[in-house]
Amino acid sequence: MSGNKGSAYGTPATDTSFRRNYDLEEYAEKAKVRESAEREEAKARYEAKLAGKKYYKPMTGNESHTQARRQVIDLEANVGKTMLVPAGAGQGKRGRGAGFYCSACDLTFKDNIQWIEHINSMQHLRAIGETGEVRKARAEEVHQRIVDAWERLQEQKRAATTTLKERLEIREDEEAKDREARRLKRQAELAKKKAEKEAAEKMNVQYGDDVRVEGEHDEDDMMAAMGITGFGTSKKK
Repeated sequence: MSGNKGSAYGTPATDTSFRRNYDLEEYAEKAKVRESAEREEAKARYEAKLAGKKYYKPMTGNESHTQARRQVIDLEANVGKTMLVPAGAGQGKRGRGAGFYCSACDLTFKDNIQWIEHINSMQHLRAIGETGEVRKARAEEVHQRIVDAWERLQEQKRAATTTLKERLEIREDEEAKDREARRLKRQAELAKKKAEKEAAEKMNVQYGDDVRVEGEHDEDDMMAAMGITGFGTSKKK
């Protein structure tokens, strides 16, 4: 048996060819470039602070003009939800934490007012690649914007009309069902009264007028048992 022990991959334990080799010079050059950029940014921030100005990252030339926001900002998306945040996230705004997080600027804001102010700030606009300047619209674009707004308004009106029509139809159906239920109830009551009347007439035909309803002649029977046949007048004709 050979003295060389094999690895789990079927190669000798001393063989490290499967491991990834890192180019140390490449990573050192990247780190040098990053450190240089950080030093330049720190210097520019310090100079802007001395001048009483706010620092913004220099534009690269690939930025676009600032445009109106199309989507609605949902400030209640995370209400009632549980979020996992990294350790130390509650210290300062830098990094991801509990609150409104901006991935472009790597900042977290604790309330919606700060969040709205941030996404409208020049810092955020530069971070998402916008110049902060608005391009002057042409007359054709203004006209098209008005037409689009008018179409949206008409669609909302049509949707409201359709909804109202559907509600009226549902109400008419419910009223028709109520009328049908009342009609069936009246028919059942009339049929019951008719059946009771026919049963009473049938009993009168079989037994004549001598048919006695329960409790109807109880008083006459009691008087007859006592020997009283009736009350008459004391006057003689």
